[in-house]
Amino acid sequence: MPTVGHASGTVHYHRAGNGPGLVMVHGTGGDAVSNFAHLVPGLADIRTVITPDYAGSGQTSDPGGDLTLDLLAGQVAAAFEEPSDLVGFSLGAAVAAKVAAERPELVKRLVLIAGWTHLADSRLELGLRTWARLAATDPESFAAYGPLVGFSPAYVSTVGAAALMAGKPPHGTLRQIELDLRVDLRDLLPQITAPTLVVGNTLDHLIPVEHARALHAALPGSQYAELDSGHVVLHERPAEITALIRGFIAG
Repeated sequence: MPTVGHASGTVHYHRAGNGPGLVMVHGTGGDAVSNFAHLVPGLADIRTVITPDYAGSGQTSDPGGDLTLDLLAGQVAAAFEEPSDLVGFSLGAAVAAKVAAERPELVKRLVLIAGWTHLADSRLELGLRTWARLAATDPESFAAYGPLVGFSPAYVSTVGAAALMAGKPPHGTLRQIELDLRVDLRDLLPQITAPTLVVGNTLDHLIPVEHARALHAALPGSQYAELDSGHVVLHERPAEITALIRGFIAG
């Protein structure tokens, strides 16, 4: 696994394929492998795909304490090998937006999947605070809550709850959720100049689709697409999200 130095320590990332760069940023409670390994083959024929882990996930250095967008964006920016297209999912969308706003020389095109601008309503806050509380106090209920809010009912019924509850979350998941609660991109979004695609998911119970629509509205000139999927569209609709990414980054 390639590594690169950062002020926080070492950033670990995966690299695959050939061609111009494509950096993909994972979401809360995931990592580069769990979020993107199954999507990389569908993109590596046209891009050199870089999938970094940030603090709290994988082997990337974690200084402890509260996580910040400054820290995670700095770690992701360090993994760029050249100016590249940038894809962010969930918390990764917030991280990607910060990189695009503050390091425009790095970002050619930007894709924001299942993102939000800020803690705009009590429904979003309730969902995230419940997730955080279960992560801190009740591992069994935390494991069950993920599939309930992360996937559509039909997908859970088809795949089975047991399969979706398997696996241990990254060590920094609780602190990543706490960062979700503090995300506020409203001052950053007007600084984004890269062509941008925002993707919302109509069956998203964690970050309801209205938040993706608001993110699109806050980015004049951005393109917008919706998929009939739960929050974790990377797994629920892998062919469709790959096609959207490929079509957009191809210009």
